[in-house]
Amino acid sequence: MTEAVIDLNADLGEGFGRWTLTDDEALLSVVTSANVACGFHAGDPSTMRRVCALAAERGVRIGAQVSYRDLAGFGRRAMEVPSEELADEIAYQIGALQVFARAAGSRVSYVKPHGALYNRVVGDSEQAEAVVAGVLRAGAVCDGPLPVLGLPGSRLLAVAEGVGLPVVTEAFADRGYTWAGTLVPRRDPEAVLHDPEAVIARAVGIAKDGLVTAVGGEPVAVEARSLCVHGDTPGAAQLAWRVRGALASAGVRVEAFV
Repeated sequence: MTEAVIDLNADLGEGFGRWTLTDDEALLSVVTSANVACGFHAGDPSTMRRVCALAAERGVRIGAQVSYRDLAGFGRRAMEVPSEELADEIAYQIGALQVFARAAGSRVSYVKPHGALYNRVVGDSEQAEAVVAGVLRAGAVCDGPLPVLGLPGSRLLAVAEGVGLPVVTEAFADRGYTWAGTLVPRRDPEAVLHDPEAVIARAVGIAKDGLVTAVGGEPVAVEARSLCVHGDTPGAAQLAWRVRGALASAGVRVEAFV
């Protein structure tokens, strides 16, 4: 019987200037991969530097959490960005984070889109191709092709795989799922699970059985090598610890995918 193994990732560095949103220090004691905001939806140079330094110190993998240029909307607003411009902006964000990752003695190990961009590239081939083009452009400063983290069955992962980039499938412990295996839109009241026990049970179910229950009650198969625990919800670090403990008790090994 194959041992269940899963990565735990969280969105970190999601503050700006004097404002902070995520408890980066606490979460970096739990997760194995850190999706670091690169300044387009949140984050600033000093925050990026601090998070990279903490991640490197604790052996946590550093990922570039790339986004549409949307600080006011936290990267959650739909935007129309020309493909070449989007590709350049993706490369720019990765390159900026790589500076701070290298300064900390580490490196950018993967890329994950954020918010509206994440959801857009599930089904939009043109935007998915632009994101992949940006990842490829950044490869020269990132020691070669970077893995792309995304939703199973998405156009993003298909396009990335088609050009030879490593891909990593992801599931969410605290997000609502549709019957099609996509995430319930944030505007929907069932978009986020708020009951800690439900989040923990879902995390174990994903890791052990590859299943989630959709909002309509249907069981949905999900293939995930990485599990996202959101860092911008109240009590996120404590919940992440409980998720990790429950995974260990269920015989799941928590380990970074790179």
